[in-house]
Formats: sequence, structure tokens, C-alpha cells
Amino acid sequence: MANGQDDENDDDMPDFSDVQSGASTTAPAAKAYETYEVKPGDSLSKIAKRHYGDANAWKKIFDANTGILKDPNKIFPGQKLKIPQKD
Repeated sequence: MANGQDDENDDDMPDFSDVQSGASTTAPAAKAYETYEVKPGDSLSKIAKRHYGDANAWKKIFDANTGILKDPNKIFPGQKLKIPQKD
């Protein structure tokens, strides 16, 4: 009893004792990327072959880099590309 008030009759405080959580407490993992610096003679298919073992996976790299790549055939030495993790 603080200040002469009965704690059980304190109408200013909501009762959350029976609330159940329906939400998960774990957030999905962020996508992990490796950074790769384009070398002379590189192409997206060569980089895909090196990182994934499959030259046809070049689109995965292109899709991860649409902010800097507009044409998959135009990459330049020194560009830093995000390489998504292998599935």
C-alpha cells in the first residue's frame, strides 16, 4: 500500500497477465554477400562459374547488383559487385 492506495484496486494500470504472444522473436537472417572486385577479362558468367561452379548463375549476381549494373555485358575492372551466398 503506497500512499494509502490498495495495489489490487489500481485502475490506472492495465492488466497484461493473460496476454499471449503470437509473434516470433527471431527476425529472418539478412542476405549475406561477398564483395568481389571485377578484374580485367571478367564477365558475370566467369564470376558465376568461379563462385558457384555454374556460369549460368550469372543472373543471380546481376540481380544483386541492379543498383550499379544496367547491362549484364558491361562490367568494368575495379567495380565492386555483391556476390550472393551459394544456395
